[in-house]
Amino acid sequence: MKKVLNDIIRCWVFGVGCWMLAACSTAVENAKQEAARPDIYPDYLGVTVPVNIAPLNFGMVDEQAQLIDALVTDNHGNSLHSQGEESVDFDLDDWHALLAQNLGDSLSVTVSAKYKDGWHTYQPFSIYVSTDSIDYGLCYRLIAPGYEVWSKMGIYERDLSSFDERALIENTQFEGCVNCHSFNRGNPADMSLHIRGPHGATLLRHNDSPLIAYNTKTDQTLGFCVYPYWHPSGRYIAYSTNSTSQLFHSAHRNRIEVFDTASDLQVYDVEKNELLLSPILKQDSIYETFPVFSADGRSLYFCAAQSIPEGSYKLDSIRYNLCRVDFNPETGSFGNQIETVIDAVSQGKSVSFPRPSYDGRFLCYTLSDYGQFSIWHHEADLYLLDLLTGESRVMTAANSEDTESFHNWSTNSRWLVLSSRRDDGLYTRPYFCHVDANGRIGKAFMLPQRNPRRFYRERFLSFNVPEFVIRPTHFDGNRASRIINDEYRKNFDVRK
Repeated sequence: MKKVLNDIIRCWVFGVGCWMLAACSTAVENAKQEAARPDIYPDYLGVTVPVNIAPLNFGMVDEQAQLIDALVTDNHGNSLHSQGEESVDFDLDDWHALLAQNLGDSLSVTVSAKYKDGWHTYQPFSIYVSTDSIDYGLCYRLIAPGYEVWSKMGIYERDLSSFDERALIENTQFEGCVNCHSFNRGNPADMSLHIRGPHGATLLRHNDSPLIAYNTKTDQTLGFCVYPYWHPSGRYIAYSTNSTSQLFHSAHRNRIEVFDTASDLQVYDVEKNELLLSPILKQDSIYETFPVFSADGRSLYFCAAQSIPEGSYKLDSIRYNLCRVDFNPETGSFGNQIETVIDAVSQGKSVSFPRPSYDGRFLCYTLSDYGQFSIWHHEADLYLLDLLTGESRVMTAANSEDTESFHNWSTNSRWLVLSSRRDDGLYTRPYFCHVDANGRIGKAFMLPQRNPRRFYRERFLSFNVPEFVIRPTHFDGNRASRIINDEYRKNFDVRK
């Protein structure tokens, strides 16, 4: 309603003298009726959305329209209207009210666009409003899609029901790189955040306790801990330790390869400040990476590949399977057998980024031709493993012709956020798709913005590692920067 009042005020100030929003809009008159549905950006045609998502504002793909008009109606006589030059901009409160009135039902959207030859009205399309809500927000790193150097970057928090975004911490507050943020099932009370560079550290918060900066490198492990994943109890964090390099293709659409020359797994006991190690998870002949706990906390999934000879650059021969090992949270001990869950190597493929749903039913993973850093692999797609039946299938509705890579589940296990380069092949942007209890997958839709084309065109940054959060993080970036710039680091111990 604030937008309505502002429009009324603007009309009066500019001498129009109108007291109704409709009087400020240009009437859609003598429109040519098109047989096709509108070609809009972002593509929201036929998507399934949560009731608490921000307005799905959009513009025309061709950018030649002088005005864009959208009328959203339901089956109960309610409607919502917006008109704009670059993009429609639905009133926030009215949008949420209309979605709330149509839980489990669909909305019809009729789009008209005014060109030099007049108005064109397109066939209506539907938006389905799911009864499954989405979490409060999303946390992500914003970073230029560079390779060897970085400029400004940071971790940011976005309210998914509005367009509000705030920085948690930026590297303008210290010298270095901020990455690998992680929360326990979306709860920011448990948080892990890595800092790389001259002030390197891992910042940990447990049960909303004050942040502590840790040195995670020990004399019994390869190096610093990376790729964190919390145990559902909050007591443990699974980490990998990776010795990573990168190479550039002389002529290849994938541009860059990031690869491990060595990698192991370990689990950190937050309460005892101890790393838990197992010989079967730190074999020299195996690259182990991307550890994640199962929903019940009794399994550790991870990716594993046969190592290649030192100095070899046959990177397209490195392929990872999805594996599993038992974990006993009562004793902090591991099983003595590794099970192959997805044998991707036999298919000539490679698994990365396994993520089990929190209800224990599914596991989503990325499949690419080789390697484990699939964010620059344009052939990378998402697959869904049914943990009850063992069936694995491609997530066609979520995928595109370009890269789909990192992804995470909402806490109710009904939504996936996924990283995709489908817009231009260069910048990674967040998309969402609905996954129902039977594994049916809805069409993916882009994170809404107030003016999406202007926003994504002017922000030359990739969205990296999107993580759901169930509430505001209440992260004090100024205090965190003081901790980072301080020399003190608490050391990780290793269980004897």
